[in-house]
Amino acid sequence: MKNFADLGLEPKVLRAITELGFEEATPIQAQSIPIAMTGRDLIGQAQTGTGKTAAFGIPLINKISKDTDKIVALVMTPTRELAIQVAEEIGKLTRFKGIGSLPIYGGQDIGRQIRALKKKPQIIIGTPGRLLDHINRKTIRLDDVETVILDEADEMLDMGFMDDIQSILKLVPENRQTMLFSATMPPNIQRLAQQFLKDPEHVSVVPKQVSAPLIDQAYIEVPERQKFEALCRLIDMESPELAIVFGRTKRRVDELSEALQKRGYSADGLHGDLSQNQRDTVMRKFRDGSIDVLVATDVAARGLDVSGVTHVVNFDLPQDPESYVHRIGRTGRAGKEGTAWSFVTPREIDHLHLIERVTRHRIARKPLPTLAEAIEGKQRIIAERLLETVDKGELNEYKGLAIQLLEQYDSVQLLSAAMKMLTGEKRDSDIQLTPEEPIRVKRRYNSGKPDLRNGRRPSGNYGGFRSNNGGRGGYNRDRDNRGGYNRSGGRNDSYRDGDRKPRTSGSDGRRSSKRDESYNS
Repeated sequence: MKNFADLGLEPKVLRAITELGFEEATPIQAQSIPIAMTGRDLIGQAQTGTGKTAAFGIPLINKISKDTDKIVALVMTPTRELAIQVAEEIGKLTRFKGIGSLPIYGGQDIGRQIRALKKKPQIIIGTPGRLLDHINRKTIRLDDVETVILDEADEMLDMGFMDDIQSILKLVPENRQTMLFSATMPPNIQRLAQQFLKDPEHVSVVPKQVSAPLIDQAYIEVPERQKFEALCRLIDMESPELAIVFGRTKRRVDELSEALQKRGYSADGLHGDLSQNQRDTVMRKFRDGSIDVLVATDVAARGLDVSGVTHVVNFDLPQDPESYVHRIGRTGRAGKEGTAWSFVTPREIDHLHLIERVTRHRIARKPLPTLAEAIEGKQRIIAERLLETVDKGELNEYKGLAIQLLEQYDSVQLLSAAMKMLTGEKRDSDIQLTPEEPIRVKRRYNSGKPDLRNGRRPSGNYGGFRSNNGGRGGYNRDRDNRGGYNRSGGRNDSYRDGDRKPRTSGSDGRRSSKRDESYNS
């Protein structure tokens, strides 16, 4: 492990790193920073949460002069949340050097962004759609860009940004440095790298097991109509501090979050049909602990980085193994342990085995929690809360009535009644969720290797998925309430990073600016 002091960084950058409390570089940082500082192109393969932002941010900041008043660096990210997160981290690293950076994303007033651009930031961090919007308005010029970073490139391509990325990269001078970071390396990422990177150095810190070892993974085999009861029992038994529950469709997220609220849980939903204000409100409540269960679709959860998530529950199995890895990676971060549960219907067992083969990790089967285990788990948490309250003291104003009650009633009866009341009374609400079709196993998922049964390569361009619609594999059928791709294999713009609606033109040939006010992930 390398110390940052040994990497040859300039004093102002090193001071910022030191004041952030970092001494030793993570594996991806230790391998990437020396290469990046030479100016070579770079492909970095690492999971989210391994320190990728600093891996490209530190050498980027180290080489930029504060005297320049032009945009010299461009960072592209798949989502608004990730753009903000990267901008915040780069801001911390530039605090002593005086370099300006600006996040650019859909959902924020474009006029505000144009005003901020007039302050001449040297680094732009943005989502592809909104970046193209600014480029077309001529409010962002890329003529002087010396460094381009593609962060979470696999996510950007999954969300349909290939055309936008290509359009942007063609506008950047060819004598630039390009760095691409991705958790996975499917064929479409490899093609992108071949097209736009020059003799790149490869860095990989992917562990032998694709899934993080700090995450305890298990599955429960349960029929579709019993999933909700299983979820309630699991939450009661496990008592997560913060949990993310993944549903396959927006309808599922709406129904599930409403059902959990009816049962007395602090839950809310997150999906692409929410306005930006609604989305921000939900995330603020989740981060500050006002809700402890976030129900989300895959697309809505992309780019989320919330510390303290103790549990991830796959209420519906994801369509592809990579999504499984990304989902469970929301917990077990920063060296902390996490727990991931998956509900698997009997017809989805083959799909679960596929996930096990691709992730090279055996997922333990566990029984459905019994009602007794759920009640015991809930009571344990209530007892812990009561004891914490006792330890805090400040109970004098309650003691008078407590003494009176104890003179009239048995102490065990009183405490039992208090625990029953605190446990909640909404357990009998009748809940009926709309059933989801089981996922069929993808027989030709083989990472692009020839199918030995017929000697042909699988169709589709995402890790060897076979696509029934001729489009990107892994999204082989449209659902009215599912993000991704439509029946014709085309792109559904309303499910992208939210900075674009379907393209329209104004009288001046530019796309309509009305889309700038929306954000659907």
